[in-house]
Amino acid sequence: MIVIIQNNNKLENITNTKLWLPTSRKEVKELGWEEIDVILFTGDAYIDHPSFGAAVIGRILEDIGLKVAIVPQPNWQDDLRDFKKLGKPRLFFAVTGGNMDSMVNHYTAGKRKRTTDAYTPGGKAGFRPDYATITYSRILKDIYPEMPVVIGGIEASLRRVTHYDYWSDRLMPSILIDSKADMLFYGMGEKSIEEFAKLVQKGVPVKKLTTIPQTAFLVDKDENYATKKSWDDFELASHEDCLKDKKTFARNFMYIEEESNKMEAKKLTQRIGSQKIVVNPPWPTFKEKEIDSVYDLPYTRLPHPKYNKKGNIPAYEMIRHSINIHRGCFGGCTFCTISAHQGKFIASRSEKSVLKEVEKVTEMPDFKGYISDLGGPSANMYKMKGIHEEICKKCKRPSCIFPSVCKNLDTDHKPMLDLYRKVRSNPKVKKAFIGSGIRYDMILEKTGRKNTDQHNKDYLREVIKHHVSGRLKVAPEHSSDEVLKFMRKPPFKLFKDLNQEFIKINKEEKLNQQLIPYFISSHPGSKSEDMANLAIQTKNMNFRLEQVQDFTPTPMTLATVVYYSGYHPYTMEKIYTARNKNEKENQRKFFFWYKKEFRNSIINDLKSKGRKDLIDKLFKQKQK
Repeated sequence: MIVIIQNNNKLENITNTKLWLPTSRKEVKELGWEEIDVILFTGDAYIDHPSFGAAVIGRILEDIGLKVAIVPQPNWQDDLRDFKKLGKPRLFFAVTGGNMDSMVNHYTAGKRKRTTDAYTPGGKAGFRPDYATITYSRILKDIYPEMPVVIGGIEASLRRVTHYDYWSDRLMPSILIDSKADMLFYGMGEKSIEEFAKLVQKGVPVKKLTTIPQTAFLVDKDENYATKKSWDDFELASHEDCLKDKKTFARNFMYIEEESNKMEAKKLTQRIGSQKIVVNPPWPTFKEKEIDSVYDLPYTRLPHPKYNKKGNIPAYEMIRHSINIHRGCFGGCTFCTISAHQGKFIASRSEKSVLKEVEKVTEMPDFKGYISDLGGPSANMYKMKGIHEEICKKCKRPSCIFPSVCKNLDTDHKPMLDLYRKVRSNPKVKKAFIGSGIRYDMILEKTGRKNTDQHNKDYLREVIKHHVSGRLKVAPEHSSDEVLKFMRKPPFKLFKDLNQEFIKINKEEKLNQQLIPYFISSHPGSKSEDMANLAIQTKNMNFRLEQVQDFTPTPMTLATVVYYSGYHPYTMEKIYTARNKNEKENQRKFFFWYKKEFRNSIINDLKSKGRKDLIDKLFKQKQK
């Protein structure tokens, strides 16, 4: 089928592959290229959309004048023809496992193999290997040992130093060791790879590129290498010391997290055997013009035409009409990787850039008037930053809103109110949904600043009245204040306050909508008794839970460090964690206490702990 899109009043046939970066030798020839400067390998299908990392990096490199090709989901199990079909590039290979860590993509929290892959046409599984970044990089290094290979994306970013790998149940060294890659770009890598590409193009050897921010590389442990005088050094415990002692590994994470959350971070080093990993500090947070320039690149916003008859790509279907308005998250949740990858400080796009993308979305042939999400990692952090930046420069708090909202944080929701209203005033937009999670603690917080408090109150009503598709999703995560404290989340009372406000606004606006809470079981610190209380409290609030998940340990989160080590990195306090399958399943059952098949198991679990009081509260009729 031929699909037509309208762009600047011109009709373009989207089966024309010249609108995308080339993926085959035939497409390279059609562009008239004699050679390729950079070849990207990705574990995802190629979708030319700003939500997909490989597309962004490809367009960034194209924008500085390079000829870039993409090899999506190469076959690693045959004669490796996909790794050879485009030959070797003039400058370097770049590798990413995709938008998700390949192990999270492949396995459930119970380590069962998933039967689908949302980043593959038709949602089919089996089109990428476990530890995809390592596999692709090693293959390229074996075939083309003389060519530089760089790695990036979330899988590489969160495995940049010694980390716990849940799926193999062991500590793994920096991914640079196993991948044999020459350099790693961590976080959102646009500036790093642009700087790298420009220097390589000038003929600077990769081994000499040791001063680029937000990169990591290996050197011999006593080797001299160029660095910036303004960067202070901090040496982490060696990989070998982490292997010997779980407390050492836990404490290591505290230093990593502190430096990740600083505005002016130190350079980190870590020894492994006869080598040393060097992790350069990150770039300053993107300014508005810088982040705009990334989103203003000429994406088609569509999957490559090669997938036209291969079924929908579920991950794309979710975001095809969505718009990302900012990056970063200052929430600092202990189970979340966002701040470790995107940073704690918020980089926000300009209204002009967002509204330009809205217009582009409305011109898509399948657009029916509904923007699926106008948000970011957390929906309501757009344009937020410290009131006095000098205070932020000295701060190393992992969260700006826990244990309380920082007095120096400007939480005024007015910029979002203005943006939302401009988006919904577009005659082609029937409704713009807010699908990203909302931090209700910032909305309900009384700042003492009259205008800010009023704007925040108005924001909640605006979202409920105009930007909800009948269900507003929020993430209290748990009901136990002790567990929530460990998670760096607000007390459960605040969720109750939100629920009351939600009911009140719905009544006043004559709406009939639902509040849908997300909860996690088996998080470090959570016991069966805590899960029983969660079931009791949500039962008394008339919730039947559906948006729930079992805690999955992922690299570079505090909760994962506790899961592996048993110790809190900051206090060295011993923390209980449900680790075996039976313990985890017992906790999960409490979400579904109302199902007959779980009743006896829950009762027996609580009886064994001498908690008849919880059994009575959960299974007796609610007192009137």
